Amino acid sequence: MLTYAEPAAVGLDADQLARVYAYLESEAAAQHIPGAALLVARHDEPVAPRAFGSPHLAGGTPMRPENIFLVASVTKPLTVTAAMLLVERGQLCLDELVGDIIPEFASKGKETVRVRHLMSHTSGLPDMLPDNQALREQHQPLSEFVKRMYDLELSFPPGTNIQYQSCGLAILGEIVERRAGTRLPQFLRTEVFDPLGMHDTGLGAAGLDHARIAEVNVGPDMEGKDWNWNMPYWWNFGAPWGGMFTTVSDFYRLLQMFLNGGEFGGVRVLSPATTAVMTRDHTSDNPQIPAEVRYRQAWGLGWGLHWRRHPTAGWPYFGDLTAPGTFGHGGATGTVVWADPARELVCVIFTTEPSALNQGILGRCSNLVAASII
Repeated sequence: MLTYAEPAAVGLDADQLARVYAYLESEAAAQHIPGAALLVARHDEPVAPRAFGSPHLAGGTPMRPENIFLVASVTKPLTVTAAMLLVERGQLCLDELVGDIIPEFASKGKETVRVRHLMSHTSGLPDMLPDNQALREQHQPLSEFVKRMYDLELSFPPGTNIQYQSCGLAILGEIVERRAGTRLPQFLRTEVFDPLGMHDTGLGAAGLDHARIAEVNVGPDMEGKDWNWNMPYWWNFGAPWGGMFTTVSDFYRLLQMFLNGGEFGGVRVLSPATTAVMTRDHTSDNPQIPAEVRYRQAWGLGWGLHWRRHPTAGWPYFGDLTAPGTFGHGGATGTVVWADPARELVCVIFTTEPSALNQGILGRCSNLVAASII
């Protein structure tokens, strides 16, 4: 169990944190978001998490801090973490050709894609399959999605541009399974979630308390579809790019582990060398990537990075007040997580509203949290 600190004891302004809570409460009351949960920590000490709104789209039951959220692309750093465990154990190298591990992949220009390209969105693969929705409507398994990715063509030669790509994470998950000899959800459970005490977390919802899972506001285009984010098909799919379920308290443990150089609560999960390379900028100094692209975003391995070299740069999820070196990720279900190493500050914001980014809710909330440091 986590022990919670009073804000002032860890250098946070309680009145400013109250503004964060009031803001999320008002957004829920105005029905801009169905529900949300927030956890803030500093100096390896979390403040008690708070919850807002309801886990049900129809309202009624109050959201609780222990509710479980589908966090969408916040999953991606976990799939990379699994692969990096194999790297530090000598079972994988970042510059290995993907085709040497998955021979079926090496066609149509993909022969030169390397493992590191899958982790930094520089492989040239698309975000999603062209027939992504059709496959979901047919309830196809993950294996069919991966098989179809073997036939994809690249948008550009590997390492010469940046294109956000969920397909790359699917292929990376397949690499982990082939090299580790076990399914990715089980590998993450055994090697990451259980050691960190993340008992309310899974790649897919199997084994979790389904009654505690918060419903995502899927919108009219997906509402009623038996393949949407709230349906058993997706709960059991285990997408390496977006299928993780977790709580704000559980995900705090993961971010704090990265800030601690791979250790949390006396348990070491990653080496300091691994956490350092994952949170280092791998794209901004690559001369093969056009300047107008690399000046607008920066990627570690799995993590998005704070970047301020261009007026339109950076992850809007992180707000405007985080320091250089901040790393994190956002998800299409309305989630954002980030850690600011310079200030030893961790922020986990989960909502159930996919438009929370475009509404500016996640960025404003991040600003409010970052401004709480005293």
